[in-house]
Amino acid sequence: MSKRGNSLNKLIPALLPKRKTREQHIYNPIQSKFTEPKTIKVQVYDYDKEELNHYEFDSVVDCKKFNNNGRITWINIDGLRKGDVEIICNEYQVHQLLIEDILSVGQRPKMDEMDNIMFCLMNMLYYNADDKCVEHEQVSIVLGNDFVLSFQEDADRDVFNPVREKLKVKGSKLRLSDAGYLCYSLIDIIVDNYYSVLEDLGEHIETLEEDIIARGDAQSLNLINNLRKEIIVLKRNMNPVRDIVNSFMRSDSDLLDERVIKYFKDVYDHIVQANDLVENYRDMMMSLQDLYLNKVNLRLNEVMKVMAIVTCLMAPATVIGGIFGMNFETIPYLHNKYGFYAAVGSMLLIPVWMIYTFKKRGWFKS
Repeated sequence: MSKRGNSLNKLIPALLPKRKTREQHIYNPIQSKFTEPKTIKVQVYDYDKEELNHYEFDSVVDCKKFNNNGRITWINIDGLRKGDVEIICNEYQVHQLLIEDILSVGQRPKMDEMDNIMFCLMNMLYYNADDKCVEHEQVSIVLGNDFVLSFQEDADRDVFNPVREKLKVKGSKLRLSDAGYLCYSLIDIIVDNYYSVLEDLGEHIETLEEDIIARGDAQSLNLINNLRKEIIVLKRNMNPVRDIVNSFMRSDSDLLDERVIKYFKDVYDHIVQANDLVENYRDMMMSLQDLYLNKVNLRLNEVMKVMAIVTCLMAPATVIGGIFGMNFETIPYLHNKYGFYAAVGSMLLIPVWMIYTFKKRGWFKS
């Protein structure tokens, strides 16, 4: 390849728009490229109705002892490292295809069942108020017999704290139920957090609407375009979740009993409402764009109106000046000592009469 081609290849990525995301750990099984974090954080909640034990480790090797111990175990791993994911998944007999899905960041949300294992891949969404953008983090949830594995990209944040707090309460529904209910709780809290993101985005849309009504400048158009992109991000991440929850509801797996499936129906209703809300926001953005264009057209009409009035008022002076400025030897009142004053007076009186007539007919009203 020529030097010019190499220069273009280096230049094109720099020109592409950069989107702020939290995607830091990317495994591509086709290209065999994987960027691993230096450290991971492992949290284990091992419990039954009587007792809860919470552990934190720096290695997944310490989690092997919780397999088949007769209690419910939730292992949450923050940070994706290929070796660690393979160790824990092989210990809990997770299929190799599911391991590749866990390590592949940027996938479409989906749900699979393999070898008495239920697997779902979703995105946790966050609203960055500083940058006014929606950030997403992929989370993989593996449901097996008496255990749940969850894998996250980012160790700094998640939305699972309400679930952790409920686990600490003796006699709570989580402590009295099986691993299927724990899986439902994790999916439910992810979906519920979508409403927080939608609420923040809705406040931003309302603020933008007020800004367009007050100013409606070029910056408002940029904000409209940016918000439309964020709504597309929401739609891309939330739409497939409806199919995921529906797959859980239709599953015949022994890992989910009838009582848990009823709870998934409630999650299904929530995600349907969230998707409807995203559609409403999309319609609102179209309305805001129309409002902006109408505002620009109205401002342009006001400018054209002023210019038309000025042109009309200057027309009599132009006509009179043009007539008396012709180079003819004989022009009426050319040598009259009051001719100049009569011409100037006409130039002033006629526009005043025109203004009075325009105002009387209501042409100055907006």
